[in-house]
Amino acid sequence: MRHLAIVGSGPAGCYLADQLLRLVPDARIDIVERLPVPFGLVRYGVAPDHQATKAVSRLLDRVLARDEVRFFGNVEVGRDVRLDELREMYDVVVIATGAPRDRRLAIPGETLPGVAGSAAFVGWYNDRPDCRDPGLRDVREAVVIGNGNVAIDVARVLAKTPGELAGSDLSPQVHECLLAQPIETIHIVGRRGAADAKFTRAELAELGRLEAARPVVAEPQALEQAEPAGEAAAIVALLRGFAQDERETRMRIVFHFGATPVAFEGSGRLESVRFARAGGETLVLPAQLAVTCIGYEAVDCCTAAAGAGVFANEDARIDDRLFVAGWAGRGPSGTIPTNRSEAQRIAQRIAVDFADRGRGGGEALAALLASRGVRVIDHAGWRRIDSAEVARAGAGRCRHKFASTEAMIDAAATR
Repeated sequence: MRHLAIVGSGPAGCYLADQLLRLVPDARIDIVERLPVPFGLVRYGVAPDHQATKAVSRLLDRVLARDEVRFFGNVEVGRDVRLDELREMYDVVVIATGAPRDRRLAIPGETLPGVAGSAAFVGWYNDRPDCRDPGLRDVREAVVIGNGNVAIDVARVLAKTPGELAGSDLSPQVHECLLAQPIETIHIVGRRGAADAKFTRAELAELGRLEAARPVVAEPQALEQAEPAGEAAAIVALLRGFAQDERETRMRIVFHFGATPVAFEGSGRLESVRFARAGGETLVLPAQLAVTCIGYEAVDCCTAAAGAGVFANEDARIDDRLFVAGWAGRGPSGTIPTNRSEAQRIAQRIAVDFADRGRGGGEALAALLASRGVRVIDHAGWRRIDSAEVARAGAGRCRHKFASTEAMIDAAATR
């Protein structure tokens, strides 16, 4: 019997487990997750109002439910078990921990209260236990830096009415906090031109259907000069439509292009964001909240170092019997389905080196964790957490997530 451990239970890890079991039927796969709950980016990165996207978790859960797969939740590599110990217990180890850390702009004022990276901000409104409350206070103007779908998600969640958020899994506490902000303007600012924006048509079009907010373009004349092709042409066409929309709404979402952030400004708290433009021009936008959506980086996994935001690898291989999958290896690119196609390739690569070396596998790991007093949450425990979150949802939402690991562990223990 061959034993493999995957560190991380997001789409990359779950899809890889599924593909490996297709290639190696006698494999036993253990998925090690530092949180008590699985699914990583699907649970904590996808916007709470995009439940159709989050529904992929049902497919991932079928992988965790297989007899050949064992879920070790609430187990952190480096805290509860060392990476070298895993490599001794398993024939192959795969790091699939994603890219959980925000890239930084490295400009003045980035640590001011009111400035947040999108991983931290999205994690907060998705109730990720390790993301603290950003302390929103009297936010009238918000600046979202970036021209990708995450920037659109942040703006949309800030702009939606209670009715539009019905059926989401936005928690009551976060919802109340957002509703308390007297937001009038949300600026979405990109360094490049409109034709270079990385929005998808579906995400961008959704902003044009909001009840209380109207998307506008700060400099519509720049759109007339653009002559893109393909997907970029569709994006520019949508933006041109926004520029012609003259509805009266309580809130505006203003697109700015060709502006590079140079400083967050304020005395003790964010007050404005300064941008540089071509020709030496300056753009200063008042703001009480700024969210940077400029990408993410992998973080070290115990003794395995993530340099330049990813784990250095050659065709997914880091070292002898040590591999990487997902954003941890390729960087924050692609969509959730991208992990499925990548998993097919990586599984084939791993299968070449996947020999039975008489390792202890999951039984050895369980014994080691028990000796250290680690409270492991298995798949049945996760299912109890899942049921409890759905049961406590109340009217108007599909789920009310537990926001602390302690609450999750308590729910897992309730039978």
